[in-house]
Amino acid sequence: MPIVIPAGVTVNLNNGVVSVKGPKGELSQKVDSSIIVKIEDNHVILEVDENSPVNYKQRNAFHGLYRSLINNMVVGVSEGYQKVLELVGVGYRVSNQGNILEFSLGYTHPIFIQLPKEVKVETKSERNQNPVVILECCDKALLGLICAKIRSFRKPEPYKGKGILFKGEVIRRKSGKSASAK
Repeated sequence: MPIVIPAGVTVNLNNGVVSVKGPKGELSQKVDSSIIVKIEDNHVILEVDENSPVNYKQRNAFHGLYRSLINNMVVGVSEGYQKVLELVGVGYRVSNQGNILEFSLGYTHPIFIQLPKEVKVETKSERNQNPVVILECCDKALLGLICAKIRSFRKPEPYKGKGILFKGEVIRRKSGKSASAK
C-alpha cells in the first residue's frame, strides 16, 4: 500500500534514512537495507529487495514495520497525535509548570516528571470531574512511551477502579473476597 503524502509535508530519502518534515515537526527513521523506498508523485512506496541476504519472513516483517513507521511519521507531522489520560481516585491531582508534570497520587510524596520539549502538555482540573492530562506530539512512539511511564505511577486496578486511565477506557471490575466467601 503506498503512503499518500499530504500537502505541506515533504519526504526525503538519504542513505537509507527517511526524513519527513511538516507543519507539526520533523522526524526521521533509518530503514533496513532489505527494503527499497521510492518517492513518486506524492506517494511513498516500499518494496522488498529480493536479492537481500535477509530471509524471506524477516524481509516481509520489515516491509510491514517500516511501512507503518513511515506512515505514522507522515500522519504525525501533518496532523499530530493526542492522548488523554484521566486520574481516577480520591485526592489524585496533577499540575504542570511548562513541561514538568507534578502528580499527587496518594503516596507520601509528589511525583515529578520532566517531559521532552517535543511533547506539549495541558492539565485540566474541574470541579466534580476527574483531573485530565492532555499530551500532544508528532512522534507516536515517543507519546506512547511517555503515556506508559505516566500510567506506571498508578496502574488501573480492578477492585476499586482507581488509577491512571486513558480517556474512555473501561476497567473490568472484579468482586472482592466477600463475594466468594460461601
